Amino acid sequence: MLRYFEGNSWNSPIFATMITTARYLLTLLCISLFFGKVAIGQEVTIELGADQLGLNETFTIKVTLSNEKIKSYDQFPEIQGFQKQGISQSSSMNIINGQMSSSTSIIQYYKPSRKGQFTLGKFSVLINGQAFSSPGKRIVVTDAAKSTTSGGNAFDPFAEFFGRSGEVPEFVEVADEAFFSVGIDKSELYAGEGFTMDISFFMSEQNQAPFQFYEAGKQLDAILKKLKPANAWEENFNITTIEPQAVELNGKRWVKFKVFESTFFPFSEGKIEIPQVPWEMIKYKVAKNPSLFGANRQEDFKTFYSSPRSITIKPLPPHPLKSEVAVGVFQLKETSTTLEAKTGEGFGYNFGIAGVGNINSLSAPKRLSGSNMNAYDPNVRQQINRGYGRVSGIKEFDYFITLNEPGDYPLQNYFNWIYFDPIREVYDTLKPQTIIRVSGESKVNEALSGQRLGGIYDKITTESNQFLNQEYKYYFTTVINVLLFGALALLAVLILRKNNG
Repeated sequence: MLRYFEGNSWNSPIFATMITTARYLLTLLCISLFFGKVAIGQEVTIELGADQLGLNETFTIKVTLSNEKIKSYDQFPEIQGFQKQGISQSSSMNIINGQMSSSTSIIQYYKPSRKGQFTLGKFSVLINGQAFSSPGKRIVVTDAAKSTTSGGNAFDPFAEFFGRSGEVPEFVEVADEAFFSVGIDKSELYAGEGFTMDISFFMSEQNQAPFQFYEAGKQLDAILKKLKPANAWEENFNITTIEPQAVELNGKRWVKFKVFESTFFPFSEGKIEIPQVPWEMIKYKVAKNPSLFGANRQEDFKTFYSSPRSITIKPLPPHPLKSEVAVGVFQLKETSTTLEAKTGEGFGYNFGIAGVGNINSLSAPKRLSGSNMNAYDPNVRQQINRGYGRVSGIKEFDYFITLNEPGDYPLQNYFNWIYFDPIREVYDTLKPQTIIRVSGESKVNEALSGQRLGGIYDKITTESNQFLNQEYKYYFTTVINVLLFGALALLAVLILRKNNG
């Protein structure tokens, strides 16, 4: 190419044509890049209705979000001379060359109230927490438009099919089979016994009305402030997602959506009142004449109310440990590292309390007085299970024990655990069944010598065994003599005063 231009003028037609072509291609590239960036950035579009419409037609503001769902939005602007007629939602999906794209739209309808010229000023709409603005426009409302082809707008045979009718779609409310419930599994129980509360929304399997949850977390926080009993321990089941569950009530199939579940253990007797609380759901109205691509439902709200409930908490029957024992259904799970031990040698013993109740509050078993046994404070571990409408689990107490005298040691003579069973309505005691057989020489004396008695015993080997009163005899005698002399002097003064008087 260099040789070509060496033999040709830079002003030749061929060179000029090449320069022009390069400039053209560069311009096209810049334009495509510019518009490509604009297109990518425009994820939300705001479409305004026609500049001119008849008194019997509607004006619309349509907001479309691409490749994402519209999760929240604020109020659309008011237009002087128009009345809002409701909001509808629609969504679409396209697959082109294997690439899928989707969009969601919200349409606000406005009905003109009179003829004239009106101005929709500049406004913005919050979509998913982000503001998007529109410059607005001028709208002219004329006489009512004719619906036939004679002298009016041309008839569009596909308008109804694609939902492009100029008339406001008519939405109707569908009867629902649904209710809101605050359920409890017991209406009467003992203090310390647990009852389970669940908050749920129910829909019949035959329900035709479309529902959607509305700010479930915010509503739940508000009603729990009214429902939770103050004087009770709570074990929360920590529901994080609302999942449908098929249940049968009174011979009918329902879908249950549980939003909260906890078990409460009241501390004392009395009454617990559970008030009526509201629960708001989004309930959509459906189009009376639905079209394939038009807005076929309209957002609306419906509030459901739970029924009030009352729970009676009964006091435990009389017992010396009434205020200390646990309440529930429990059993003993015990293990020992050995059943045969040598005197003075330690072994491990596990006292496990398993069952249904307030596992977190279970105390250690009572240590009974007994000789020849040393047991250190136990290590404690627990496991709590929350499910199937109850709280269950196990709490284990691990002891390290030494026995200093040979013989058979039934551990029930050294440990027991008292509780109240609300099912049988009796106090019961968990007692170990383990028997430890100890062999070897007595280690009692060694155990005593190895113990630190403390106090004056610690100084026996270091202090003198001589009486110390001789050291202080002189001072003690002097003090006594002074006191006696003072007493005699005082007595003499009193006698003299009495005689002179």
